[in-house]
Amino acid sequence: MSRPPVYTNRTGRPPGRSVRALGAVLPGIARVRAQAEPYADAWQERTRSAAVAPGRRWVVLGDSMSQAIGATGPDRGWVDQLLGRLGPAGHDLRVVNLSATGARVPDVLDQQLPAWSALPPSRSPLPDLVTVMIGSNDLFSGARHRARLPGAMAELVTRLPSGSVVTTLPQPRAAARQANRHLDGAALRGHLRVVDLRTDGPSSWRGRLAADFFHPNEAGYAAITDAFEPVVRAALRASNGPAT
Repeated sequence: MSRPPVYTNRTGRPPGRSVRALGAVLPGIARVRAQAEPYADAWQERTRSAAVAPGRRWVVLGDSMSQAIGATGPDRGWVDQLLGRLGPAGHDLRVVNLSATGARVPDVLDQQLPAWSALPPSRSPLPDLVTVMIGSNDLFSGARHRARLPGAMAELVTRLPSGSVVTTLPQPRAAARQANRHLDGAALRGHLRVVDLRTDGPSSWRGRLAADFFHPNEAGYAAITDAFEPVVRAALRASNGPAT
């Protein structure tokens, strides 16, 4: 059986200067940042097996939030928490996680979508489930990346297959609102399904943040799972998955 092309779950960029500087003096940031390499390795190996295994594929695109950074293991983020809820309902999914810590929307466009296209054909008659959680790094990587976010999100909308599940950006910033308009419009047209973190995300992050006070811990990821679950279940039903 052929193996899929090697994909490393990395953007190829080092952490930003501010992250490196803060990590040198704040142990919580350094501790969470140290998860990036082993978690990427774990997802890379798991994805290489899942990509050629029998069963329906779940393709995960995004950033560190889909790598489970902040949780105590790469299998304790929202992806595996949701997988654990879907399995008993008859959804036997193989997770192909192409997300990368530090990723921005252009990384999904230039790296993750091509990596998905390069996978061997699925061994399931059902289409791949595609979920996307991206955009926060664009907002916080400086004015240049923030200004490009709405246009990049517009391009992403056109390149995702119909029925993909995408999160909105809950941050109250102009670039986030502009990016969300593209997602809202695609949802109204019936092209995408939206997990609206503006209204359905955690109402409070108290007790739900990792030691860096940025990434979720397992409780935070559970709250994100709560937001994803009904939308993903609806997507699976619409594409002829098992009834739930």
